[in-house]
Amino acid sequence: MSSTFAAGRIRAQTSSIITTTVCFLVIALLLTGLVAHVVTTMTQSANEIDDARAERAARAALTALATQLDATTKDNAVWDDAYSAVGSPAAADWAYENWGKTSADYPLYDGAIVIGPDGRAISSYSKGNPFQPLEYFGKAFDRQIKAAAHPQSAPLLNFFRTETGIALVATQAIQPFEATDELSLLSVLSFYKELTPTVIDMLSNEHELEGLRLQSTPEPGLLNAPIKDMDGATIAYLVWPSKAPGSAVFRKVSPYVAAAGVILVLFLGGVLLAGASEARRLHRLAEGARFEASHDSLSGLLNRHGLLNKLEQSDSAGPAASLYLIDLDGFKAVNDAWGHAVGDELIHIVAKALQNCHPEILASARLGGDEFALLQFGSAPHREIEESILRLFVDPFKIGGRTIEVGASIGIAARTGSTTPLELLRRADMALYRAKENGKGQAVAYDVELDRERQRVAELESELRSAIGDGAIEPVFQPLVSASTGSIIGLEALARWQNAAGEISPEVFIPLAERSGLIDALGVHMLKTSIRHAKNWPQLSLSVNVSPIQLCNPDFAAQVTSVLREFDFDPGRLTLEITEGVLMTNPDQARRSIDQLRQIGIKFALDDFGCGYASIGALRQFGFDRMKIDRSLVAGLEENANGADVLRATIALAIALDIPVTAEGIETRRQAEILRDSGCDQFQGYLVGKPMSAGEVQDRLRQQATAA
Repeated sequence: MSSTFAAGRIRAQTSSIITTTVCFLVIALLLTGLVAHVVTTMTQSANEIDDARAERAARAALTALATQLDATTKDNAVWDDAYSAVGSPAAADWAYENWGKTSADYPLYDGAIVIGPDGRAISSYSKGNPFQPLEYFGKAFDRQIKAAAHPQSAPLLNFFRTETGIALVATQAIQPFEATDELSLLSVLSFYKELTPTVIDMLSNEHELEGLRLQSTPEPGLLNAPIKDMDGATIAYLVWPSKAPGSAVFRKVSPYVAAAGVILVLFLGGVLLAGASEARRLHRLAEGARFEASHDSLSGLLNRHGLLNKLEQSDSAGPAASLYLIDLDGFKAVNDAWGHAVGDELIHIVAKALQNCHPEILASARLGGDEFALLQFGSAPHREIEESILRLFVDPFKIGGRTIEVGASIGIAARTGSTTPLELLRRADMALYRAKENGKGQAVAYDVELDRERQRVAELESELRSAIGDGAIEPVFQPLVSASTGSIIGLEALARWQNAAGEISPEVFIPLAERSGLIDALGVHMLKTSIRHAKNWPQLSLSVNVSPIQLCNPDFAAQVTSVLREFDFDPGRLTLEITEGVLMTNPDQARRSIDQLRQIGIKFALDDFGCGYASIGALRQFGFDRMKIDRSLVAGLEENANGADVLRATIALAIALDIPVTAEGIETRRQAEILRDSGCDQFQGYLVGKPMSAGEVQDRLRQQATAA
């Protein structure tokens, strides 16, 4: 019986050992499977990341080739000599010498074709030899020629299937550098570049795409980038093998993985459990890091990186996609008034509301600060989405017993098949910028005119920079006359800019100078030029307008002092005119600049008083030497029944503050009489003198002296 019991106990112990061993083996196998899954996932992720990089590199390679040919074509097509030559009897010879001959061994293109306005080839050479382009490229080439036969800012670029392979063709009308709308059909220049094995090898080396080659069809197991013709049809593929770096690394570490598996099997118990626990911890960390990399920590929405990834991953051939950028109107005031904690809570509430504002909003992001983005997939009209967004801000938000009102400005961009995520974001951002310029609560959809306007502004800014450096901006002088004697006692310098297109209004180029950071250079230039002329009129004071941005520059006082010393100009003759805006933008820095310049004798006048928001306290604090009544108050004498009362009250306020008054915009004798009777001691306006050149000022002073 005891033996039976012992046997049973042995069997029980054996069974327990077997069960325990099997359990640990199962755990080890599960852990091994988990590790294998993690390694496989990492291997696949590394392969996918590198494949995505390679695909972007392939697209970048084609883009770089197109950009190079685009620039070459534009440099040769937008050329005054070429425009003149192709219209002459020697057009064919000129085209051959400049383009056809060089195609024999020129690295930037393999062939050059010049088509006349009548559609006939003036010159067509491939590798230095004449050829028939229509036979070589097919009928689609004729369509490209016709599309490019008018003046244009950039060439047309398309891929064509040729007799020998695939070629990239760039076409642009041959036009003078300064093209006009009067030009009709023009001769057309086309350069083409064959995607030869040599070119493919060059792209392979430059963009790290080993094994890159050109094929008519994609090959299973290889990465590819389609090449499309002008109709959007795929005519060839760039294909290359995947480097599969994850798999390569896995092959190197596989012996160690196998050894680790053996060790895991041998050391069951705690080692296996610890390993499993560590694997789970690492997995959680990886997931957390992946989430943090693509999401905003405050709102829980996608961040900029996550939004771009979402756009990159979305299929451009799927449902129509539109991007909405939303900027909160008045959010800074919330932070200033209630603190960042309340601002953060408002961001959280708005983020949650935006996610659910419309069924077609399938992705939402916070791009930073108070800027959000919504991604629409579907066909709902933009107006419907706009109204859904703006409806969220109709009622105030309630946070901690506080009633908070904010609005929203919206910029919209719809994705086309070729629009990249970054380009879509840029377009939406441009539309948002315009929406905020238009006023609060506005929605603006991207239009190509926004890009054109930005280009025009950039060109005008460049012209302005050159005009300041070249001295093309000149002052004119408007007389300041005594209200009692009618004699000229001073002059106000006004900036005038005459360029090739005509006169540019100061209302255009001065705000542009402020936005582009050129206002300091413009201000110093105007001060120098005005003082140089004013030295010839020692009996007159000089007034010069100063931008609030200039006055808030810590170096402004030193700049003015330096100019006065350079021209040995009496500071007591100079009055700097500033508008009421400076009292609000940066009053402390403005006050410091004013005090420094006052110490050397410069006077300050408050310009355009009566059209802004200057308080009596601010007027007393700054202690202006003169106040200039805005022309709108003077015009009100003729337009409003109570215009005279308003004007007298304004002048009375200045007199009560012991500030002399200048009236601007005087055009009639009645206005002058009322202003003189009201206490105004200085006049300015067309009645007493229009803005005039320095020479005209000299003549006026001579006439005044003769009359005296």
